Amino acid sequence: MRAAVLHEIGQDKLEVLDDVEAVGFGPGKVKIRVRATGLCHSDVSAMNGVLPQPAPFIPGHEGAGEILDVGDGVTNVKPGDRVLVCWLPACGACPACKRGQTQLCLAGFMNAGTPNFKRPGGDVFGFAGTGTFTEEVVVDAGCAVPIPDDVPFDIAALIGCGVTTGLGAAINTADVAAGSSVAVIGCGGVGISAIQGARLKGAAQIVAVDPVASRREAALRFGATEAVAPDALGDAKQRITAGEGFDYVFEVVGKSATARTAYETTRRGGTLCIVGAGALDDFLQLNMFELFFDEKKILPSMYGGGDVLTSYERAIALWRAGRIDLESLITHRVQLAEINEALDQMRSGTALRTCIEI
Repeated sequence: MRAAVLHEIGQDKLEVLDDVEAVGFGPGKVKIRVRATGLCHSDVSAMNGVLPQPAPFIPGHEGAGEILDVGDGVTNVKPGDRVLVCWLPACGACPACKRGQTQLCLAGFMNAGTPNFKRPGGDVFGFAGTGTFTEEVVVDAGCAVPIPDDVPFDIAALIGCGVTTGLGAAINTADVAAGSSVAVIGCGGVGISAIQGARLKGAAQIVAVDPVASRREAALRFGATEAVAPDALGDAKQRITAGEGFDYVFEVVGKSATARTAYETTRRGGTLCIVGAGALDDFLQLNMFELFFDEKKILPSMYGGGDVLTSYERAIALWRAGRIDLESLITHRVQLAEINEALDQMRSGTALRTCIEI
């Protein structure tokens, strides 16, 4: 089958090959025919080494498609079912799951180090234990979440990660208060979803911050009340909050420099929500006095900070009701052969989300 493969970490181009085979099918596993997958910046971060990932590997973790086959013991899905791919399934038995923090379950990471593809030249890994830049993938049954017939595959793929992460950061993790002031730093697909979440929660002012003009324009369409370049954030803070700082600031870039800016833009007693996935060797510096004196809450948000299955259902319900716009998030639809062009658009910031139709 066809798949897009990165041979070595640090390469910036994927090679679309037709000699890849999905492996590992057996008890507790399912085989999925991928119909659509989103291109997320986390895929780029894995390619350039910011996020740890063994190579060679197939990127992609926002996917949706149809069940081709199920292994022994699988009861949650059957062949023909339409599903989205959950890259971090909950085991239901670990301490995190028992506490209701299923987004912190580590069971899904156990498979990330096991190759789930192969080529004539050897094993190939799937990003985050999945790898959806391919025609078929074998994953644990828990990774296959049924979706209703009225949810298109491209919409389902986005719900599988970016939408759930952004909405959840505003709704679950930060629990934005009605009438509050919000700044969102980084307005790709996840940042736009955080903006939509803040709007749903009733934020009075939502300032979108991004260096790319097209993303700032998009943010206004999705609910931001103002959109500024990073060098104008200080002025916005002064005008909107009289210099005090925003009630909530979302960092959706994954860099210590922007996290530090976000901290300084948050008012005393306010909430800084860290949504971006950063590097292991990138450290945020805070002194002990400011931590104590400013009483700012620093809340990391992993996968939307809540039960992902509940978050999927909520996103679908909000989309059906017209409360969130998911169709407009997909600014580019490409075929697998055009994957490198889509990657270039992602790096340049000109695309909110690219849907790859497989």
